[in-house]
Amino acid sequence: MTVAVVTNREVRVLKCLLLIYILLGLIIAGLNFGWAPQASAQSREVMLAVWQIYENQFKTVLIVVCSLLTLAFVRKREIPRMRRFNLLGFASAALVVHVAGPLLTGNPDLYFFAMPLPWSTVGLRLAAGSSTFYREHLIQWGARGVGTALVFFAAIHGIVLTGTLLAGRRWQCSTICLFNGFASEVFDPAFPLIGRTADRPAGGPGRLGRGMLRFLMVMRWVLLGFSLVLTFFWLGIIVFDVEPPLMYALETFERYKYLVVELLLAMVFWTVLVGRGYCYYCPVGTVLAWVGRAAGQKILTTKGRCIGCGKCDSVCPMSIRIRERALEGQPVVDLRCVGCCHCVDACPVHALEYSTAFLRRFGGRR
Repeated sequence: MTVAVVTNREVRVLKCLLLIYILLGLIIAGLNFGWAPQASAQSREVMLAVWQIYENQFKTVLIVVCSLLTLAFVRKREIPRMRRFNLLGFASAALVVHVAGPLLTGNPDLYFFAMPLPWSTVGLRLAAGSSTFYREHLIQWGARGVGTALVFFAAIHGIVLTGTLLAGRRWQCSTICLFNGFASEVFDPAFPLIGRTADRPAGGPGRLGRGMLRFLMVMRWVLLGFSLVLTFFWLGIIVFDVEPPLMYALETFERYKYLVVELLLAMVFWTVLVGRGYCYYCPVGTVLAWVGRAAGQKILTTKGRCIGCGKCDSVCPMSIRIRERALEGQPVVDLRCVGCCHCVDACPVHALEYSTAFLRRFGGRR
């Protein structure tokens, strides 16, 4: 009884913090991107400062606090061996991107450039001398500040690509992603924010239906197509040094794509479905899934040890059918797998193991 009460308390606190995070995000983002551009210069500065505090200091504190609460919750049900690495990774990434980076560079907007292609073209827009984005930030940061942001943007791509080739999609999506990845892990017991159905037990994400999975698959390819078109568009502008017509309209379109398709829709999924809702159609996640497959990413199973309890399926936030493969002793290879390893931790007989070619050769059991 005591454990249940404490567990329920932890979930309630996480739900409250998630609700605060969502409401503040919607209000502050709406004011910063919608109202501030038409406001006075002083009001714009105040709104920008509030947005930067929300994205940097507030988010970092939230990640640390909610990681501790989630670990306390999970420990009562399983040994969170892999989740500890996830949460430690997100806390470390937040401290680097949201605290140390801004302090060292003097740029509180550095986190924008931690979003790799094709998720965001913000770095390419900054590199395009003819873009409004470049001109505005050149005035705000100076040439040195622009150069620092571009170096950071390039370094992020090197880190993400190298890490994925070694550790699979787990590296970005379940360790350092500061968009949907961190939220899905640190708030995990709190999803969905509203409601709880019989097939979605406390602490479990539930399985999305086939209709929803088909819808999200269509969204995946549509958004990836849009993102690749935008990426090659800005690369063309940089290479050929041109200023095509309607470029300002395209910049505005990208801003609202971020606000509606990514930020707002991700929060809607957090509220009514699962924490990994955006991960089903994230364009960079799709690209890294292919990189991860090339790196040999898979969940290894041990034939004969699986007892068919289904705990792996119940905790998988990406609705992957793991039990069926485990009963046959076949590896689980799926483009949806984000490498969170919830299934590995949940298996009561330790029949599952996360693996890549690099980890199989140089690492121990994961």
